[in-house]
Amino acid sequence: MNIQSALKKGQSILKGNNISSAQLDSEILMSKAIGKDKKFLILNLNQLITKKNFNYFNFLIQERAKNKPIAYLTKKKDFWKYEFIINENVLIPRPDTEILVEQVLKLTKNKNQLKILDIGIGSGCILMSILKEKKDYLGTGIDISNKSLKISQINSHKLGVKNRLKLYKSNIDNFNYGKYDLIVSNPPYIRKNFLKYLDKDISFEPRHALEGGLDGLSEIRKVINKSSELVKKNGYLFLEIGFDQTIKIKKILKHKGFYIKKVVKDLSNHDRCIISVKFR
Repeated sequence: MNIQSALKKGQSILKGNNISSAQLDSEILMSKAIGKDKKFLILNLNQLITKKNFNYFNFLIQERAKNKPIAYLTKKKDFWKYEFIINENVLIPRPDTEILVEQVLKLTKNKNQLKILDIGIGSGCILMSILKEKKDYLGTGIDISNKSLKISQINSHKLGVKNRLKLYKSNIDNFNYGKYDLIVSNPPYIRKNFLKYLDKDISFEPRHALEGGLDGLSEIRKVINKSSELVKKNGYLFLEIGFDQTIKIKKILKHKGFYIKKVVKDLSNHDRCIISVKFR
């Protein structure tokens, strides 16, 4: 079988399973199966593929047909300007989360040698994107998952920031190391009873990185409480939030001595990021 015929077969299977991006997904998974880029596919549609590669391609197609995310099948995801290694132990980086990186860089463009803490570092995409842009910044990342920290460590080597990054296994309540100029976090903020209504793809992502308790705010409260101790006076806290949580989170922040500097909207024009400053 040649590449073109295999692609059509894969696309047909995905369409039959209501995968809306069937053609693109089939091409991505073929690239993964044969170890070549999309340009190679386009130029070599008539090339025969080996039985081993076809079997691997078919396996990937069957997994995608079950709604397993493309990023978990290819083991990588682009974020900001960089490619990150990922697996099922970390959240898949999303374009909306790039807002955190963008806002950090915008508000600290004239700053030097800042110390940044990332609470719930996951794949490392937020903190490492910042460290790549700001060569004299130092980063610390914490996570409750050893498996997440392993992925972060791999990405720190891949992106060349390992010498400016420290990683710790800890929940936020028990972390007491250092004082920081800036804290960033994309904490779990989805209400427990809302998880079942999310897209099927999301069911493959780690639940502990999604669920924010009954009201969606339990982990955010912990992050704000501890950040009030760990951030320096006049230091920043950047939080990714759910679209309907702004008013409640503002109240929690003010109670813990933070001034609300800015609320930033995402690509769908929903509130997505709250930037606050510690004033007492």
